[in-house]
Amino acid sequence: MARFRQSRVRKNRRLQRKRRHFRVRKKIWGTEERPRLVVHRSLKHLEGQIVNDDESRTLVGLSTRTPALEDFEPESDNRKVELAEAAGKLLAERAKEQGIEAVVFDRGGYNYHGRVKAFAEGAREGGLKF
Repeated sequence: MARFRQSRVRKNRRLQRKRRHFRVRKKIWGTEERPRLVVHRSLKHLEGQIVNDDESRTLVGLSTRTPALEDFEPESDNRKVELAEAAGKLLAERAKEQGIEAVVFDRGGYNYHGRVKAFAEGAREGGLKF
């Protein structure tokens, strides 16, 4: 029975990511001093949230669909990566307004490259420490 479940998970990319995310979440916990910065990536957009896991509360949230990023013009052909970096900077600015300076980064089971990496680097440039 377990072998059947294992093979089904291996074939489904979404379930594989969920397993990786649960494995990472066992080790990462957001507190009031250092909340967790969560990333969710879809095919078109990227979302980021800063979460206090002690209170189960989202402190700041942002998406690439945010009206503040509607007028974003990319400098190169890689629009999604540049938009993710701009979203990271904007999220960092909003977090700074609420007094959040240090976070724990949760890549959400995604590989740390491309848009996820650009989002994290944008948040670092915006002033968040992790």
